[in-house]
Amino acid sequence: MRWALVGASTIASQHMIRAIRAQAGGEVARVVSGSRDRAEAYAVEHGIPAYGADLTEALADPTIEAVYISTTNEKHLPQALAAIAAGKHVLCEKPLAMTVADAAAMVRAAGEAGVTFATNHHLRCSGSHRAVRALIREGRVGKVLSVRVFHAVHLPENLQGWRINSVAEGGGVIPDITVHDADVVRFLLDEDPISVVAQATSSGMGQGVEDSAMSVWAMPSGAMVMSHESFTHPFAGSGLEVHGTQGSIFASGVMTQKPVGEIELVDAAGRHAIPFDVHDLYITGVAEFEAAVRGEGQPAATGIDGVKSLAVAAAVREAAETGARVTINYGGTT
Repeated sequence: MRWALVGASTIASQHMIRAIRAQAGGEVARVVSGSRDRAEAYAVEHGIPAYGADLTEALADPTIEAVYISTTNEKHLPQALAAIAAGKHVLCEKPLAMTVADAAAMVRAAGEAGVTFATNHHLRCSGSHRAVRALIREGRVGKVLSVRVFHAVHLPENLQGWRINSVAEGGGVIPDITVHDADVVRFLLDEDPISVVAQATSSGMGQGVEDSAMSVWAMPSGAMVMSHESFTHPFAGSGLEVHGTQGSIFASGVMTQKPVGEIELVDAAGRHAIPFDVHDLYITGVAEFEAAVRGEGQPAATGIDGVKSLAVAAAVREAAETGARVTINYGGTT
């Protein structure tokens, strides 16, 4: 598959270029950036044959089959719609858009055009998260009573920029990390949160946007979810816990782009170390996306998954701003 990168981004350079090239016949054929000079430098650095600042020109290339979008959040909607209109399959970074309505519009457009549209939620591609999901599905913890997700980290300096100071570009920890945690919970429990209460603050890094948030979500099953995200916690560690009537799962160090961490199941019989498959999350995600394009199943995270993770994050932000419980609006998706 021949890909165009829309956005000369860090995530593409660190993860996605390698993941695309790891596929049989995978080729990064073009890169588009808002700056032609940046596009040229990026192309030279990563051995990409074509580059430029004109998205229309790139989308007119009939040899390009798929587009990976990793620009700032406010650009996702017009770029995705343009790619869809050009008949390209689209893998878009999260959050899909600035609003749930816009994200839902992207999904509808892709459906009408008959192209594959997916969200790059990498965590559900992790062997650790898939192992935790399997434990829950096998009934190893019984009925799930609660989930705790702790994803408070320290945002590296090279990733700060607009994420900590630009409302217009979709900055803040909620659109950056809460969307991930929403997708993880939905993936693990196979259900959508109903409502949330939340609190957010700027604890030293955010400039006009929140850099820390905590929220509690109500689930249809009656389970409670507590989620904590931050850009300002260098030593907190990350992970998730699932507590049920017959056991508890402790997964530490797993809220990461790397295939690392440990999983322990605790039940009446004792403590059990749980092995999991160690593989590159992004290679798996691209492989499942390309399989979906071939008509073999679905992407790891569909467009609807992206809409729903954004809906949860939007509700968390609204709840934090208003101090009220907010019912989650999924934009008409099912």
